[in-house]
Amino acid sequence: MKQETIAIEGMHCNGCVRSVTNALKQVQGVADVEVSLQEQRARVTYDEVNVAFADLRHAVEEAGYSASEYVAA
Repeated sequence: MKQETIAIEGMHCNGCVRSVTNALKQVQGVADVEVSLQEQRARVTYDEVNVAFADLRHAVEEAGYSASEYVAA
């Protein structure tokens, strides 16, 4: 299992957090999702054999948000 942190843009409320969480959990091979509104990021644990970063980004974008690689400040 691999863990990836994704920067999420466009979240404004807990409803947004639920939308992003649900979108990521629907990606086959995702084991765990933790989304932070305050930090504007999602931490995703997934099977790297079946899931690529592009799959995660696509799921977030399909939910209506922007996603990119997370760079710690």
